[in-house]
Amino acid sequence: MSHQPITLEDVATYPLPGTAVPQSLAFSPDGRLITYLFSGPDSLSQQLWAYDPETAVARTLIAPPGGGDTEDSLSLEEKLRRERLRQHSLGITSYAWGKNGRLLIPLQGNLYLQNGPDAELELLVDGNGSPLLDPRFSPDGAWVSFVQDCELYVLPVADGEPRQLTRGARGTGRTHGLAEYIAQEEMARREGYWWSPDSQWLAFTEVDETHIPVYRIVHQGKDQTGDGAQEDHRYPFAGQPNAKVRLGVVGRDSGDPLWLDLGDDEDIYLARVKWLPNGRLTAQIENRAQTRLDLVEFNVETGAKRTLLTETSDVWINLHDLFKPLKDGRFLWASERTGFMHLYLYDADGRLERPLTQGEWLVGGITAVDEKAQSIYFTATLDSPLETHLYAVSFSGEAPRRLTREPGSHAPTIDLARRRFIDVYQSKDTPPVVRLCSLDDGAILQTIVANQDPRLERLSLQPPEIVTLHSRDGVELYGAIYRPPASAGSGPYPTIVHVYGGPHAQMVKNSWQVTASMRAQYLAQQGFLVFVLDNRGSARRGLAFEGWIKGRMGIIEVQDQVDGVRWLVEQGLADPARVGIYGWSYGGYMAAMCLAQAPDTFKVAVAGAPVTHYDGYDTHYTERYMGTPQDNPEGYTQGSVMAHVDNLQGKLLLVHGLIDENVHFRHTARLINALIRARKPYDLLLFPDERHSPRSLADRVFMEEQIRDYFGRNL
Repeated sequence: MSHQPITLEDVATYPLPGTAVPQSLAFSPDGRLITYLFSGPDSLSQQLWAYDPETAVARTLIAPPGGGDTEDSLSLEEKLRRERLRQHSLGITSYAWGKNGRLLIPLQGNLYLQNGPDAELELLVDGNGSPLLDPRFSPDGAWVSFVQDCELYVLPVADGEPRQLTRGARGTGRTHGLAEYIAQEEMARREGYWWSPDSQWLAFTEVDETHIPVYRIVHQGKDQTGDGAQEDHRYPFAGQPNAKVRLGVVGRDSGDPLWLDLGDDEDIYLARVKWLPNGRLTAQIENRAQTRLDLVEFNVETGAKRTLLTETSDVWINLHDLFKPLKDGRFLWASERTGFMHLYLYDADGRLERPLTQGEWLVGGITAVDEKAQSIYFTATLDSPLETHLYAVSFSGEAPRRLTREPGSHAPTIDLARRRFIDVYQSKDTPPVVRLCSLDDGAILQTIVANQDPRLERLSLQPPEIVTLHSRDGVELYGAIYRPPASAGSGPYPTIVHVYGGPHAQMVKNSWQVTASMRAQYLAQQGFLVFVLDNRGSARRGLAFEGWIKGRMGIIEVQDQVDGVRWLVEQGLADPARVGIYGWSYGGYMAAMCLAQAPDTFKVAVAGAPVTHYDGYDTHYTERYMGTPQDNPEGYTQGSVMAHVDNLQGKLLLVHGLIDENVHFRHTARLINALIRARKPYDLLLFPDERHSPRSLADRVFMEEQIRDYFGRNL
């Protein structure tokens, strides 16, 4: 097949070329099957597949009735949960294995059950128009739990009717068993209830947001008016009240809940909740300033509590999912006390036994623990901050042993027998492929899913060049260069910087993600040099690298981006008179800040869904880095785009969805007011029916066309 040019439809169509990779990979409880959700390269509608390693055959296990979940069939609650998860897939979007081999499938607000891989799909619970949220099996597989109309329910799988466990929330503005907005969006805590190991108890949250003022979003693009054309959200703005969260425990067979003591300070975050093998419950309680975190243990029969350990930080506490209780009472914990996230072994009373990993690299996740063999399997950046590999370390803490072989990014799932692992492997040169590997030495046993996206051959995407440079004060930074075709000459080129620049994100890495960055690829095809740089404040470089932005967002990030452009100019690659920048969300903020703060460097900016003043963003995210507006007024002022509009000289295109419930359109509106007062021209592109992530293909194609033309006219 001859190679064809990239089209706007290629840029806008999800999944992006080569990224249609199986999701939610899991081994069946008996280890015989590998299951996953998969849509193929030309669709977002997923089916549940099963791969049999014995026969090396994959088959469709469940095709969703009626097409499964669609954008039109989703309830508002599910649409908002999908926004929190950044989830675009449709059809079957989640599933769960029960201990006894049953499968639980939520679809269109209802719950379906399949009694084994070869059984028929049966309707278990009909939501009757009121969606069943966050459904789960109990650990013994005999019960199913879910939240409906703000209350927590359980249901025996074999027979019986749903049983309501909590009361008093429905119709009051409170919820039982659901994570609040801040927990979902900023704390990576998606759950609001947790089964005990013996399937007898459920811990759950009660969330009260009634004291938080309503922020109303109007669907200005809808034909109808009234209730269907508006949404009311309790949004906790920086420095303002948070939701009030209580933690309770209730018996599976009902009864009054026991409310647990989370401390005298009510202005805290319930960061994590986890049961211990001995039937006790733990909670991670973080102070509002996010400089202290207590791991506490509760006796759920008496409510008595004790503190197992306390973490403090002069920078901030990065929450993680690296707390792993062991059957002998000890536990694994992770901390950034050395400046990098590492693993530690503690005894049952919270006394440190020993560090298990150390060095100027960080642990990303614990994949599995083999208590019998005294081994921990984890992912980390030991070999490079641009890569992710699977490693093993013993409880005694010797040097880690690397198991994955090829350079790039590996996402492993280990079987219950601790003999094999599923490896989703990718690099900038290799689109994602799913293999079955030996846990002993990482050897590839089978290919489960090869990447057969026909667009890869048609488009022949060229991986970017990953480069290393230094900021003006000597800090090492990583960048990626997308070069124009040879027909565009040898440079210097008109240059466009693709920026995100915010914390907890990494743009430059040895992953197919950088190659499938389709807007960058398309603009390079149009004759632009496209450049990406991970400035200070971004992820996977350690706490000191991140901590440069503490109290002063939008300053050091701009400086590093300017240094990146200067480096390109020194290499003879960038035409200094023709440099633009684009980004979305924090990247939109950065694009606007770069244009306003560095007019000698940047001439054009496309700012998508920008946070223009952090007093208008949420508490947990903003205050982690900036403190409160009351305590850090100067930092908030200087970190706003509005403070710098007088310096703005170039061309600015603002892009925003009018029903964005995360970065409200208010951010762009406030910037427009400042631009008008300063008599600075701007251009505006609005999408009346889009939230924070544009989902309509027509909207995305139109947006890409407008962005292309904007850079074409002005650079």
